[in-house]
Amino acid sequence: MVQLTALWLPILLAAVFVFIASSVIHMVLGYHKSDYGKVESEDGVMDALRKFDIPPGDYMVPSSCGPEGMKSPEFQEKMKRGPVAIFTIINGGEISIGKNLVQWFIYSLVVGVFAAYISGHALAPHAHYLDVFRYAGTVAFAGYSLALLQNSIWASRSWTATLKSMFDGLIYALLTAGTFGWLWPR
Repeated sequence: MVQLTALWLPILLAAVFVFIASSVIHMVLGYHKSDYGKVESEDGVMDALRKFDIPPGDYMVPSSCGPEGMKSPEFQEKMKRGPVAIFTIINGGEISIGKNLVQWFIYSLVVGVFAAYISGHALAPHAHYLDVFRYAGTVAFAGYSLALLQNSIWASRSWTATLKSMFDGLIYALLTAGTFGWLWPR
Protein backbone atom coordinates (compact mmCIF):
# COMPACT_ATOMS: atom_id res chain seq x y z
CA MET A 1 0.00 0.00 0.00
CA VAL A 2 1.14 3.52 -0.81
CA GLN A 3 -0.08 6.40 1.34
CA LEU A 4 -2.04 9.15 -0.38
CA THR A 5 0.40 11.76 0.93
CA ALA A 6 3.23 10.00 -0.92
CA LEU A 7 1.38 10.63 -4.19
CA TRP A 8 0.95 14.41 -3.95
CA LEU A 9 3.39 15.06 -6.82
CA PRO A 10 1.71 12.79 -9.40
CA ILE A 11 -1.69 14.14 -8.33
CA LEU A 12 -0.53 17.73 -8.88
CA LEU A 13 1.44 17.13 -12.08
CA ALA A 14 -1.31 15.02 -13.63
CA ALA A 15 -3.75 17.89 -13.02
CA VAL A 16 -1.31 20.31 -14.65
CA PHE A 17 -0.83 18.03 -17.68
CA VAL A 18 -4.60 17.54 -18.02
CA PHE A 19 -5.16 21.29 -17.75
CA ILE A 20 -2.64 21.94 -20.54
CA ALA A 21 -4.03 19.15 -22.75
CA SER A 22 -7.56 20.45 -22.21
CA SER A 23 -6.48 23.93 -23.24
CA VAL A 24 -4.85 22.59 -26.41
CA ILE A 25 -7.90 20.47 -27.25
CA HIS A 26 -10.35 23.32 -26.85
CA MET A 27 -8.30 26.27 -28.13
CA VAL A 28 -6.11 24.73 -30.83
CA LEU A 29 -7.62 21.51 -32.19
CA GLY A 30 -11.16 22.84 -32.44
CA TYR A 31 -13.04 19.56 -32.87
CA HIS A 32 -15.56 20.67 -30.22
CA LYS A 33 -16.74 23.64 -32.31
CA SER A 34 -19.71 21.61 -33.56
CA ASP A 35 -20.87 20.45 -30.11
CA TYR A 36 -23.60 23.09 -29.91
CA GLY A 37 -25.78 24.05 -32.84
CA LYS A 38 -26.76 27.62 -33.66
CA VAL A 39 -30.42 28.58 -33.50
CA GLU A 40 -31.39 30.16 -36.81
CA SER A 41 -33.29 33.07 -35.23
CA GLU A 42 -30.81 33.53 -32.39
CA ASP A 43 -31.61 37.18 -31.69
CA GLY A 44 -35.35 36.55 -31.62
CA VAL A 45 -34.99 33.56 -29.30
CA MET A 46 -32.69 35.52 -26.99
CA ASP A 47 -35.08 38.49 -26.96
CA ALA A 48 -38.02 36.20 -26.20
CA LEU A 49 -36.22 34.49 -23.29
CA ARG A 50 -34.78 37.73 -21.90
CA LYS A 51 -38.20 39.15 -21.11
CA PHE A 52 -38.89 36.27 -18.69
CA ASP A 53 -35.76 37.03 -16.61
CA ILE A 54 -35.17 33.32 -15.98
CA PRO A 55 -32.61 32.84 -13.20
CA PRO A 56 -29.50 30.75 -13.93
CA GLY A 57 -30.21 27.04 -13.77
CA ASP A 58 -31.28 23.96 -15.71
CA TYR A 59 -34.75 23.83 -17.25
CA MET A 60 -37.01 21.66 -19.35
CA VAL A 61 -40.06 22.81 -21.31
CA PRO A 62 -42.63 21.59 -21.08
CA SER A 63 -42.13 20.63 -17.46
CA SER A 64 -44.25 17.92 -15.90
CA CYS A 65 -43.11 18.64 -12.32
CA GLY A 66 -42.88 14.90 -11.68
CA PRO A 67 -44.28 11.55 -12.83
CA GLU A 68 -47.89 12.41 -12.04
CA GLY A 69 -47.75 15.52 -14.21
CA MET A 70 -46.56 13.46 -17.19
CA LYS A 71 -49.96 11.73 -17.23
CA SER A 72 -51.94 14.96 -17.50
CA PRO A 73 -53.59 15.69 -20.86
CA GLU A 74 -52.21 19.26 -20.74
CA PHE A 75 -48.60 18.04 -20.47
CA GLN A 76 -49.09 15.41 -23.17
CA GLU A 77 -50.57 18.01 -25.52
CA LYS A 78 -47.64 20.38 -24.89
CA MET A 79 -45.23 17.52 -25.68
CA LYS A 80 -47.05 16.81 -28.95
CA ARG A 81 -47.11 20.49 -29.94
CA GLY A 82 -43.44 21.05 -29.08
CA PRO A 83 -40.90 22.31 -29.14
CA VAL A 84 -39.39 20.32 -26.28
CA ALA A 85 -36.22 21.79 -24.84
CA ILE A 86 -33.71 21.06 -22.12
CA PHE A 87 -31.53 24.09 -21.53
CA THR A 88 -29.22 25.84 -19.11
CA ILE A 89 -29.38 29.55 -18.39
CA ILE A 90 -26.13 31.15 -17.30
CA ASN A 91 -25.42 34.72 -16.26
CA GLY A 92 -24.95 37.13 -19.12
CA GLY A 93 -22.41 39.91 -19.22
CA GLU A 94 -18.72 39.86 -19.87
CA ILE A 95 -17.11 36.54 -20.68
CA SER A 96 -14.90 35.49 -17.80
CA ILE A 97 -13.77 31.89 -17.75
CA GLY A 98 -11.30 32.29 -14.89
CA LYS A 99 -13.71 30.76 -12.37
CA ASN A 100 -14.40 27.85 -14.73
CA LEU A 101 -10.68 27.23 -15.25
CA VAL A 102 -10.07 27.18 -11.48
CA GLN A 103 -12.96 24.75 -11.01
CA TRP A 104 -11.64 22.55 -13.85
CA PHE A 105 -8.18 22.43 -12.25
CA ILE A 106 -9.69 21.54 -8.87
CA TYR A 107 -11.77 18.84 -10.55
CA SER A 108 -8.61 17.44 -12.16
CA LEU A 109 -6.99 17.36 -8.71
CA VAL A 110 -10.00 15.48 -7.33
CA VAL A 111 -9.79 12.89 -10.13
CA GLY A 112 -6.08 12.55 -9.32
CA VAL A 113 -6.82 12.04 -5.63
CA PHE A 114 -9.24 9.22 -6.45
CA ALA A 115 -6.74 7.66 -8.86
CA ALA A 116 -4.09 7.89 -6.13
CA TYR A 117 -6.39 6.46 -3.47
CA ILE A 118 -7.43 3.41 -5.50
CA SER A 119 -3.97 2.80 -6.96
CA GLY A 120 -2.30 3.34 -3.60
CA HIS A 121 -4.51 0.74 -1.94
CA ALA A 122 -4.14 -1.77 -4.77
CA LEU A 123 -0.40 -1.47 -5.40
CA ALA A 124 2.77 -1.48 -3.37
CA PRO A 125 5.75 0.83 -3.67
CA HIS A 126 7.99 -0.34 -6.51
CA ALA A 127 4.95 -1.56 -8.48
CA HIS A 128 5.56 -2.09 -12.17
CA TYR A 129 4.87 0.95 -14.38
CA LEU A 130 2.15 -0.80 -16.38
CA ASP A 131 0.30 -1.91 -13.24
CA VAL A 132 0.25 1.66 -11.95
CA PHE A 133 -0.74 2.88 -15.43
CA ARG A 134 -3.65 0.43 -15.57
CA TYR A 135 -5.10 1.28 -12.14
CA ALA A 136 -4.61 5.03 -12.28
CA GLY A 137 -5.77 5.23 -15.89
CA THR A 138 -8.94 3.24 -15.28
CA VAL A 139 -9.96 5.38 -12.31
CA ALA A 140 -9.11 8.59 -14.18
CA PHE A 141 -11.12 7.48 -17.22
CA ALA A 142 -14.10 6.76 -14.98
CA GLY A 143 -13.72 10.19 -13.39
CA TYR A 144 -13.36 12.10 -16.64
CA SER A 145 -15.68 10.18 -18.96
CA LEU A 146 -18.27 7.71 -17.75
CA ALA A 147 -20.78 10.15 -16.25
CA LEU A 148 -20.93 12.00 -19.58
CA LEU A 149 -23.03 9.17 -21.01
CA GLN A 150 -25.97 10.22 -18.83
CA ASN A 151 -26.29 13.46 -20.78
CA SER A 152 -26.98 11.60 -24.01
CA ILE A 153 -29.18 8.98 -22.37
CA TRP A 154 -31.43 11.31 -20.37
CA ALA A 155 -30.98 14.83 -21.78
CA SER A 156 -30.73 14.00 -25.51
CA ARG A 157 -27.27 15.52 -25.82
CA SER A 158 -25.71 14.66 -29.13
CA TRP A 159 -23.96 11.28 -28.98
CA THR A 160 -21.22 12.74 -31.16
CA ALA A 161 -20.55 15.53 -28.66
CA THR A 162 -20.60 13.06 -25.77
CA LEU A 163 -18.21 10.66 -27.50
CA LYS A 164 -15.83 13.51 -28.35
CA SER A 165 -15.81 14.56 -24.69
CA MET A 166 -15.23 10.95 -23.66
CA PHE A 167 -12.30 10.82 -26.07
CA ASP A 168 -10.93 13.90 -24.29
CA GLY A 169 -11.42 11.98 -21.04
CA LEU A 170 -9.38 9.11 -22.46
CA ILE A 171 -6.54 11.53 -23.26
CA TYR A 172 -6.73 12.97 -19.74
CA ALA A 173 -6.77 9.45 -18.27
CA LEU A 174 -3.71 8.43 -20.29
CA LEU A 175 -1.86 11.54 -19.11
CA THR A 176 -2.85 10.80 -15.52
CA ALA A 177 -1.84 7.15 -15.86
CA GLY A 178 1.51 8.02 -17.39
CA THR A 179 2.25 10.60 -14.71
CA PHE A 180 1.42 8.16 -11.91
CA GLY A 181 3.49 5.40 -13.52
CA TRP A 182 6.43 7.74 -13.95
CA LEU A 183 6.32 9.17 -10.40
CA TRP A 184 5.22 6.08 -8.46
CA PRO A 185 7.28 5.63 -5.29
CA ARG A 186 10.26 3.37 -5.91
